[in-house]
This record gives sequence, C-alpha cells and structure tokens, in this order.
Amino acid sequence: MNRKLAALLALSALALSACTTPVHPDEKPQETSAPRSEKTTTSIELPNPHDMSGLRVVADIDDPQPISGNFPQKLPVTVTDVEGNSVTVTDTSRILALDLPGTLSRTVIALGYGENLVGRTVSSTEQQLQALPVVTENGHTLNTEAILSLNPTVIIADRSVGPPEALDQLRASGIPLVLIDAQRGLEQNTPLITAVAQALGNPEAGQALAKRTEEETRDALEQIKDWTPEQPMEAAFLYVRGTGGVFFILGANEGASALLTSVGAKDLASEQGITGLTPANAESLVALNPEVIFTMSAGLESTNGVEGLLARPGVAETRAGQNQRIVAIPDGLSLSFGPQTGQTLLAVARALYGIE
Repeated sequence: MNRKLAALLALSALALSACTTPVHPDEKPQETSAPRSEKTTTSIELPNPHDMSGLRVVADIDDPQPISGNFPQKLPVTVTDVEGNSVTVTDTSRILALDLPGTLSRTVIALGYGENLVGRTVSSTEQQLQALPVVTENGHTLNTEAILSLNPTVIIADRSVGPPEALDQLRASGIPLVLIDAQRGLEQNTPLITAVAQALGNPEAGQALAKRTEEETRDALEQIKDWTPEQPMEAAFLYVRGTGGVFFILGANEGASALLTSVGAKDLASEQGITGLTPANAESLVALNPEVIFTMSAGLESTNGVEGLLARPGVAETRAGQNQRIVAIPDGLSLSFGPQTGQTLLAVARALYGIE
C-alpha cells in the first residue's frame, strides 16, 4: 500500500474507533443487508443502476469463519519474511496482527487462531476483538510500550504501520516479528494467507483457507457479472477526512481500482492515467465527472455527511453530486481484501446495484 495513502488513512483511525453511525445524523441512507457468501440463484428483476440516486451504505459483514478441518500445528517454525529476515516462532499463544487495512487479524481469525489475539489496531473491527486493547495511537502509530506490556509471543505486521523505529524496537526486544507484504488486492490474497499461516506453523490451514477464499471470490465475481449492466457504472474512489484539505482521488496504485473493477465499475481515475494520490479539487473532479462516488463511511461522517461532501469544490458539479449517488464502505472493509474478499465484494456490489 502506498505510504502516502497509509499516512492519510492513519488520520481516520480515531474517527473510526469512535464512530457509531457512518453518515450524518440528518441523512436517511439505504443500508444494504449483509450478503451471503453463496451464489444467488433466484431470478430477480434488477433496477437500472444508472437511474439510481442517493446514498447507499454498505453493511458491515460478520467476523471471519475459521477454516474447518483438522490441521495440526507444527512448532517451532522458521520462516523468511517479506524483507528476507529469518524468524523462528516457538509459541503462538499470544498473537498480535498489526496492519492498516485490518487484513491480518481477519486472516488470523480465519485460520482458527482468533482466540490467541491479545491486542489490535483500530482497523481490526471484528466484533470478537472489541474488548482487546488497542496498541496504536494517533492513528496507526505503534505504541511499543503498550505492545510490550501484552507479552506477545509473535507479532505479524506489515509496513503500513510504524514508524520503522517502532518495528525495529520490537524486533530488538526478542519478540518474533514476521513482516508481511503490505500490498492488497485479489492477486495478493493467496500469498498473504499462506505467509500468515506459515508464521503460525500451520501451512496446511493456509492452503485450505486460500482455496476457500479463491472459491468464494470466484463465486462472488460470477454473481456480480449477473448484476453488472452492459454499460458499466463510471466511478471514482475519493478519500476524504474532516472538513479541511484532506481530500484526494485514489489512483490505480492505491488499492481502490481493484475494488471498483471487481464490482463491475469503471475506475475513471485509472482510465485517465491517475496512479497515485491526486488532490480532489474542482478541476480534477469535473474532469473525472463520475456518476457514482465511493468513499469510506467514517470519512463521509467526518466531513459532515453527504451535505459536507457536496460542499467541497467540484463535487456538486459531477453527475454523482447532482444525484447524490454515493456508496459508503466501512473503513475496515474498503481496502482490506484478504479471506473475506468474496463477502466484501458482494456487499459493495449490492449497494452499488440496489440489490436488497
């Protein structure tokens, strides 16, 4: 994940942890129900998504289901992490899984080790983890003192959290620290899952979970094809935080493009050659002119809801602004991918296409 985006997303952490409703209290959004992972076979008459208007809030999804089966753990295990460090893990009874998107804790849970997690970042929004202490501060800055006080036996993390000095300090403390690739997307799911499973001494569980994830994702993509109109929705993912200057278009390399294209939308930022973070000003937004805007739920709330978003220069002049056509995704899901990719894609697609 782009480090500049990681820094910006860190600004959302306090709002995410304190958020109780994803939109401005004066608004009445339509919230889609949490999707099922299985393919829908019932024939339904679909609305024309190009004619839809208003805010749609993507429903959060349930905690990951642990992979079923008998997969004996084998410890100690020595792994080589993404940065070439040789790490020996002897004990997984007290795990910390730390990353900005919240993918790693979901992966640990899905591998069957959720009860061993002893702390979390604010991005780990799973219900079963809510009583655990948060070990980040001011967003996604690692609190090394809080981490060490939990006596973790293994830390699984990536470079989306930091600063680097904190990770160095944790490694120097003698706690096994396994760094995972910070990239997220459909193609990164299997490598991420298998890397986490290997660090936990259970590669067989990782293989089974990767297979389940691939199957669920494939089924979701097939279902979404049935919902996608012949003329794709033209979309842009906007990162907004607060009422100040934090307002960006997410380009092709920021993870949002994979999400948009996976739900059958056309990512206008990628189409126009935007690769990184680009300021979302009147000129750039009018040039994009999306018919639907994707954003994060807590970010939308922080900018005073739809009313606040429309007040930003250029937004009201776009097709999406004129129809208030906005899809708000829970921050913990929007760019996480991982073992719940299929469920997440179905939830976002249901909101986009008006599937109840």
